[in-house]
Amino acid sequence: MHIALYKPDIPQNTAAIIRLGACLNLKIHIIEPCGFNLHDSRFKRVVMDYLGMSRIFRYEDYDDFLKKNKDKRIVLMTTKAKKHYHKFKFKKNDMMLFGRESAGVPESLHKTIKNRIKVPMNRKTRSLNVAMSVAIISAEALRQNNLLK
Repeated sequence: MHIALYKPDIPQNTAAIIRLGACLNLKIHIIEPCGFNLHDSRFKRVVMDYLGMSRIFRYEDYDDFLKKNKDKRIVLMTTKAKKHYHKFKFKKNDMMLFGRESAGVPESLHKTIKNRIKVPMNRKTRSLNVAMSVAIISAEALRQNNLLK
């Protein structure tokens, strides 16, 4: 399964997601530009030695990402979605796209991505930490496809 991060801007979150990817055998796709340097000490401290165990793909922008992943269904994780993640049928080759911590994804992407889902939350709250969202969604997608080992 695939996790795509759209222009991530918090190094600790990206490092935690890469570490999760190594532990759960997920491919991590980073759509640049990032809001930090991937060689940042805070990033390296959280990712630890999991960087070498991870499969990471980097793209210079969203168009490059789309061009190289035409064979995958993109599923956008967004608080603006109506459908809950546990009511969605994940496929083994899905590309689960998560937006920037500070701004999500642009409205233009919302309009072009058919599959949009969310984690249900307390109405008084704004959003979950992106690394937590990745963990929740990934666990369900892996469970549905019998990929948890």
